[in-house]
Amino acid sequence: MSPHGVALRAVMRSVAFLSAGALAVPLLSGCSSEDPAGKPLAGQDIGIAERSLVADGGTLRWAVDSVPDTLNTFQSDADATTTRVAQAVLPAMYRLDANGRPQVDADYLEKAEVVETEPRQVVLYKLNQQAVWSDGREIGAADFAAQWRALSGKDSAYWTARNAGYDRIEKIERGKNDLEVKVTFARPYADWKSLFSPLYPKDVMGTPDSFNDSARKKLKVTAGPFALKKVDRKDDELTLARNPRWWGRPAKLDEIVLRAVPRDKRAAALAAGSLDLAEIDPESVKRITVAAKGRPSATPLMGPGSNLSAADSLRSWAVAKGTDEDAADEEISAREKQREEISAYARQQQALRGFEVRRSLEPAYTQLALNGAEGPLADERVRRAVARALDREALASVVLSPLGLPAEPVGSHLALAGQAAYADNSGALGGQDTTEAQALLADAGWVPGGPLKEEKKKGEKAAGAKGEKAAAEDGESGDDGDDDTYIVGEDDKAPREADKVLREADKVLREADREKKQDPKKHGKSGDGSQHLAQDGKQYANKLKQGGAPGAYAPRGTAAPVGAAAGMLAKDGKPLTLRFVLPSGPGSQTLRTVADRISGMLQKVGIRTEITEVADESYFKDHVAAGQFDLALYSWPASAFPATDARPIYAKPVPAADGSLNVEQNYTRVGTDQVDQLFDQAVSTLDEGESRGLIRKADSRIWAAAGSIPLYQRPQLTAARKNIANAGAFGFQTPVYEDMGFLKKGAHPSASPSKK
Repeated sequence: MSPHGVALRAVMRSVAFLSAGALAVPLLSGCSSEDPAGKPLAGQDIGIAERSLVADGGTLRWAVDSVPDTLNTFQSDADATTTRVAQAVLPAMYRLDANGRPQVDADYLEKAEVVETEPRQVVLYKLNQQAVWSDGREIGAADFAAQWRALSGKDSAYWTARNAGYDRIEKIERGKNDLEVKVTFARPYADWKSLFSPLYPKDVMGTPDSFNDSARKKLKVTAGPFALKKVDRKDDELTLARNPRWWGRPAKLDEIVLRAVPRDKRAAALAAGSLDLAEIDPESVKRITVAAKGRPSATPLMGPGSNLSAADSLRSWAVAKGTDEDAADEEISAREKQREEISAYARQQQALRGFEVRRSLEPAYTQLALNGAEGPLADERVRRAVARALDREALASVVLSPLGLPAEPVGSHLALAGQAAYADNSGALGGQDTTEAQALLADAGWVPGGPLKEEKKKGEKAAGAKGEKAAAEDGESGDDGDDDTYIVGEDDKAPREADKVLREADKVLREADREKKQDPKKHGKSGDGSQHLAQDGKQYANKLKQGGAPGAYAPRGTAAPVGAAAGMLAKDGKPLTLRFVLPSGPGSQTLRTVADRISGMLQKVGIRTEITEVADESYFKDHVAAGQFDLALYSWPASAFPATDARPIYAKPVPAADGSLNVEQNYTRVGTDQVDQLFDQAVSTLDEGESRGLIRKADSRIWAAAGSIPLYQRPQLTAARKNIANAGAFGFQTPVYEDMGFLKKGAHPSASPSKK
């Protein structure tokens, strides 16, 4: 998954100062009496129904983020829709169960096992004898071998995004018969179950040209319950049709249409009848919840009885009173438009009563990333202080509790509750502790109320009324500022509306001052009264901000003034201010809410945050991946194979040949040799218990280094037509496409695990 939520294996190819290596971290093994992995925090919510209750036929219209640029999951521009298509139309030796653990897919594989370990690891696959490609050819060793050669990394003509695991294979050969495939590894590989899922036909993998081009826009040969019927880039949709050669349980649906619809447009598309199933945002959840309760919608300002004659009467009355006729027309037009918008909204609410929200948690978590490459966070003591200042339970609660989902913070970087490698290793860093955070900062040399050097930037304006007055004299508005950046450095209990009051008061005072200069007699007592009211407003606002740092809630774009308030930290004449970069799009409101809470928590230990909101399209590439941040929020998925998939995220950056730093996907730039060694050991042992223990130990070391702080598992919210069965919020489990469909008349789904 990309950091915003795409399936991981589609992109991963791509106190005193203590170092992480010096911390005493116990080796956690998988042999304790109680499995630390536990159970998933939330179960599936998919409207489970027996196949006998599901009607044959129908088309399921399912929202996706985009029509993919490629249908080859092993290319760098593969996305979540690429993965969804592959799951429905291609073989996979293993699929994930409800606990996020790999299980044999019996439609393709009878069994697979390690049959030799010395001198080489050998895995023997026994294929389902009915498994055939859509052109009638049996799935066999030739397909396995072609995929290995394409992904081994030995031929640069193949434009592959990842080679992990395939680069450890020495040879692939036919077994005793055509149904057996024998894979010999040059080096032991613990995550061998991750390979050949999906499996492409040799026609796709056989040559660089076919790999690079043939599977980008179409898949001529498939082997799943569905086949690719059509890719319509003009209408932004992709159609899957029931595969007539499928040997397993026949698909219930005739077709699945994957339709690209922006997330903020999905509620309207559901109401319009153009979608049956869609992942939605919390705002859309509220709309569907309200609709389900049958609450009345807002009444239009001009009711159903309104008509043109009423509008004509209003116009005549307005003109008779001396109002400009054009102005009257504009007022009528505005009211009519508002009435139409409200009526349309009411109709949508009525249509949304046919849907329900299915809720679970994604196999992905949101983290706070701390850039350790430069600035204050290059000091591990400061990173650890930031982590100890956070109340992770409160942050999880603010996101998940309003949605009715379990609000527990994530305890691992490498797995989620229920997955085999999970254990809560956050104790290696410690929980929220303001005193400890302040002690770490003091040890790093950051002291409260220290003298600051003035660092005035070009074009910078002073904070408060003086800055606004200066701006006004220059013919500028002091209210505008930069809407993308603001500095936080005060306890977040002081409401930001205090600044709004201050700005309004200053505006009144400036206006009164201007009138007094222009006409002192006319200004008179009324002007003095306005001034008194403005002064009262400023006193009220200042009371709200009592105890805060000057400039803490200044208008966005206002720099912190020289001279830090007591409690805020400084070192060598510079304040401790961290750049907090966030996406600005409508779908990122949750991240911005979490960022505000984090900023408030950091304020309490003396750390300012400078929040900058940037365009969604540039957020990751130009800021996170480029290292242009101190703090950032983004998500990583939890793979069933962390020894392979998570290593690039936490590997220690190394200098490249050209002098640059090769960070792989470790955008925090924080890594240690010990973590790398533990990953290497975990991926090379064939003892599953030992491998899990090594992964858990690596996670403890990652916690201790404090490069990233897992916060909460992401909510998975899906709007589904009430009669849709076996689809919705899937959680960890790979969807079973052949069981999806519409309930027969009068049939009802079973209670989902999360609702029992």
